[in-house]
Amino acid sequence: MEVYEKLSHPAAWIIFASTLILPVWVGFLTMRRMKSQSDFFIGGRVMDKITVALSAVASGRSSWLVLGVSGMAYTMGLSAVWSVVGYILVEMIQFVTIGRRLRIEAGRHDSITLLDYFESRFRDDKQTIRWTGALIIGIFLTAYVAAQFNAGAKALSTAVGMPFPASLAVSAALTLFYMVLGGFVAVSYNDVVRAVIMILGLVILPVTGLFKMGGAAALMKVLQGLNPAFVDPFSLGTGALIGFLGIGLGSPGQPHIIVRYMSIRDPDQLKLAALVGTFWNVVLAWGALCIGLIGRAMIPDPGALPQSDPEMIYLVLSARFFGPVLYGLMVGGIFAAILSTVDSQLLVVASTWVRDFYEKIINRGRRIDEGKKLRLSRTVLVLSGILSVVLALAAKDLIFWLVLFAWGGLGASIGTSLIFSLYWRKTHPLGVTTGMISGTLITILWKLFLKGSTGVYELIPGFAGAALMIWLTSLLFNRKSTAAKRR
Repeated sequence: MEVYEKLSHPAAWIIFASTLILPVWVGFLTMRRMKSQSDFFIGGRVMDKITVALSAVASGRSSWLVLGVSGMAYTMGLSAVWSVVGYILVEMIQFVTIGRRLRIEAGRHDSITLLDYFESRFRDDKQTIRWTGALIIGIFLTAYVAAQFNAGAKALSTAVGMPFPASLAVSAALTLFYMVLGGFVAVSYNDVVRAVIMILGLVILPVTGLFKMGGAAALMKVLQGLNPAFVDPFSLGTGALIGFLGIGLGSPGQPHIIVRYMSIRDPDQLKLAALVGTFWNVVLAWGALCIGLIGRAMIPDPGALPQSDPEMIYLVLSARFFGPVLYGLMVGGIFAAILSTVDSQLLVVASTWVRDFYEKIINRGRRIDEGKKLRLSRTVLVLSGILSVVLALAAKDLIFWLVLFAWGGLGASIGTSLIFSLYWRKTHPLGVTTGMISGTLITILWKLFLKGSTGVYELIPGFAGAALMIWLTSLLFNRKSTAAKRR
């Protein structure tokens, strides 16, 4: 197969291996900066604006963009554009609204995790919010990481012909190694490097494809001949359109993105970070869409793709267009997207179990040595990675939809609660807990029983239901508190 043969060239292997080994080197360089738990999980709150912007973009996009969106564009045509519009708009606004306000509040309360912030904001002595949030984040993020590892293994298996379990082990081992060394700082700096590699891949490949097709007009003409729906951005149903646009509602609930805002040195720098992040979000999204459209025009039959999988169109076009050196870089671009999300999410999972469960719940009120917390954080990081690998072996869903499920669950439960906590003073702690639980349950039940018949993405009803429960519960308990004070 062409994709195997191209990566068998020594030059391709050298370039590809370099993109995998570079993060390990960064991990060694940043290891000395890891002196406390704050350093390990949020970089000591001293990250610069460009690092925050690019790492937020890289950690948020993952295999869902490079493989999932390009595969969706191959399958659906131009209507797949709506899958990227929602999150681009929301994240542009989020940098300077939610992000800025959260950074100020987190710094004021010395919060290291999102659940630290919730507990301090609501003075939740019973730790109900921390318990609830930790379980939800642990469940959805572990599934999210499993989807990323699954994508990495699938891409590596397709590119080099390596068995899937071996590909999975390689992807996980490389990621965990540098994370254990350098924590958040290594993750953030590596995400910047990976963002650059992703940008190269999602710019060079579609530009080359358009040139070979004879331009955008020629591409549209070929797609029109295959199926007029491929060139109609409104060919999908109303429910699917609303669902795609609603993807943006999930952004405020992604801890691996939100923690970037908490790590910046100066909250005012988030304005420039918003400009930088939005620009590259647009570039990356259009690159992935163009790859899918070009792939459909050049390879109309999905059966001609490896395992008949549209999500492999990026690899197939890269092998067809480029020589060994550039092809090695293109394959590295896939792993840049995948690992930039995996490392960020694993770090959040580790912080959830170590900071939120072990330190703040199990050992509440006790002083724990920073060295011990660092060692435990690294141990939990490795264990979480191993669990995600086991789940990845059992993953059956397409990357696109599995990631959307985890994204939706976090957006409905965590995101809704975060927005209310920052912008509605009357939000009650029990309202937040109720919102987290209801958002999670609605997302899961809708996915299982109602999505097929309605076509509506589970995040939409989950977000709306959680918001309603937060509002109603807060009103009810605020009235009870007022009545009790009057007595």
